[in-house]
Amino acid sequence: MSTSRRDVLKGLPLFALCPAVTAAPDAPRAPAADFPSEVTERLAVTSWPFRALIDAPSNHYFDKTKPGMDLKEFPAMVARRFGVHKINPLTSHFRSLDPAYVDAFRQAVEKAGSSVVDLGLGGGNFYDADETKRRDAVARGRQGIDIAVAVGSPSVRQHVSGPRNATPDVTRAAESLGELAAYGAKRGVVVNLENDDPVAEDPFFLVNVIEKVSSPFLRGLPDFGNSLNHYDAARNEQAVAAMFRHVYNMCHVKDSVQSASGARVEVDLPAMFRIAKASMYKGYFSMEFDTAGGEPFRGTERLLELTRKYLA
Repeated sequence: MSTSRRDVLKGLPLFALCPAVTAAPDAPRAPAADFPSEVTERLAVTSWPFRALIDAPSNHYFDKTKPGMDLKEFPAMVARRFGVHKINPLTSHFRSLDPAYVDAFRQAVEKAGSSVVDLGLGGGNFYDADETKRRDAVARGRQGIDIAVAVGSPSVRQHVSGPRNATPDVTRAAESLGELAAYGAKRGVVVNLENDDPVAEDPFFLVNVIEKVSSPFLRGLPDFGNSLNHYDAARNEQAVAAMFRHVYNMCHVKDSVQSASGARVEVDLPAMFRIAKASMYKGYFSMEFDTAGGEPFRGTERLLELTRKYLA
């Protein structure tokens, strides 16, 4: 995702889907997942490439000239069109964050015979010098974790934002994200950080934060292509490898990205999958086609074909 993808929830009301959680002596020490071994069961599709088709108040990318669909239709569409039953939607694609809608979405996922394997959250100012903004970021992250529990997702992808022209601060980010990870541990939900924004989500900055927090509930989400917007191919390999050292259950598959200058940059997919295998990664591969390279349906089909090939 790029900076423009900020599905920030600031305009939405805060709510709690579940009662407040207090510290418990039996809180899980580490996330526990029984990942599937079959290649087909390790494939997922994210809602981001289909944003122009998803009609939701907080989805500013919806193309009103198209028929549109509610996110509740997404699980069945992915299962029917791609034969994939793992999805990772974005909260900005929910028509509402009210408990009734969230529960209706969960039921739609179950009806499709599918499951949510990661939930994408909006940006949070976790290293802002203003403590109030950091507290707000943690509060919204907790809200996202509550939604993840409600839809059965084992993790959230938490975007990290920062003030314009501010240098990312590892200490502040670690303090805030450590607090969020502690809440995730109490709820059994992993907080994933994705290499995305070239500044606020620089992969090496995120790795420093993850290592400083040193919690099994704060992990890396390697994106195969995002760092090519900032680094060359060799440095991108180093970045992705660094993220895979802290991965848990999710990575994003791309075969190309559009750079800030508008040029198409190809992703070295064989190298990316070699890194994933060398890391002994057992989690999911989620297709996140860059729609600047074409329409999302054929692009997603191609990514699925290539992923099956490299995982065979």
